[in-house]
Amino acid sequence: MTTHNAAPTVGEDALFAPADLAAHADTDEREYANYSYARETVNRFLANKGAVVSLVVIALIVLVAIVAPIVSPYSYSDVNSQITNLPPRIPGLEQLGICDGTQNGVDLYGAAGIPNEYHLFGTDGLGRDVWTRVWEGTRISLIIALIAVVVGVLIGIVYGLVSGYFGGKVDIVMQRFTEVLSSIPQLVITTLLIVVLQPGLANIVIVLFITGWIDMSRIVRAQVLKCKTQEFTLAARTLGVSARDIIFKEILPNTMPQVVVTFMFSIPNAIFLEAFLAFIGLGIPAPTASLGTMINDGYNAAMIYPYQVLAPVMVLAVLMLGFNLFGDGLRDALDPERS
Repeated sequence: MTTHNAAPTVGEDALFAPADLAAHADTDEREYANYSYARETVNRFLANKGAVVSLVVIALIVLVAIVAPIVSPYSYSDVNSQITNLPPRIPGLEQLGICDGTQNGVDLYGAAGIPNEYHLFGTDGLGRDVWTRVWEGTRISLIIALIAVVVGVLIGIVYGLVSGYFGGKVDIVMQRFTEVLSSIPQLVITTLLIVVLQPGLANIVIVLFITGWIDMSRIVRAQVLKCKTQEFTLAARTLGVSARDIIFKEILPNTMPQVVVTFMFSIPNAIFLEAFLAFIGLGIPAPTASLGTMINDGYNAAMIYPYQVLAPVMVLAVLMLGFNLFGDGLRDALDPERS
């Protein structure tokens, strides 16, 4: 039997030459030295185009809601019976025959004696500028939702931390209390409290955060139950660290991704709940505007003057969609295993 030994090919030794690791050591160190969790989270978020667009849209709406009522020549509460129910009139578009202030071929602005004025979203049944009222209402709705959610989140965090960390009878009593509250529909509790406390800006904020902390407390409690049995918590307890420091310095930072995501999803829920209360007549009293009160005001005249309800509905829909898309993108960025 003849054995054939394959002859080595040309350049085979070069293919298997040891790599020069020293030449690439500085490059590798420079490339990964500043690659932190925060940077990785931002990169994942920026890769989600829908979340980035939603963030830009939310920022623009907030900016317009702050600036538009200030620079507008009209007040959200000014009543003028001479210019009621005027259609939208927008500079530039009127040259194209769009939003030119006419109805059935009649120039209503000229007939009202204001041929040089512009109401971008028209006027309502009391002659108030809808543009100014929409953005004033957006600002009020955002303020109500933000304050209610922030207070509710703080209460929920503390409640969940205490319940999850101490456990035992403390946890049993605290969880039975949340179960009693959550067994009653939130809308029922909110409506009853508003009826008792009377509609108003402060009372609506109080009502919204009374029930808004329950979901946050449950999420934080679940994270605490997971974190308090891990090594870093056991090591801190062994070294004699106080329970307060363990809760707020060791466990709380590890729950922040879930807290941030829940916070972002709570804002559109609060905005919608406030709008619903205002729509059924339990919102802030006139002449103060919110998106819900404007939808309620425009609903009765929607068949004749659809622009009065279309503007606040569109702003509310964009806000709800923007916050939900932003929350989805933030959740995927903070917890890539769920994406």
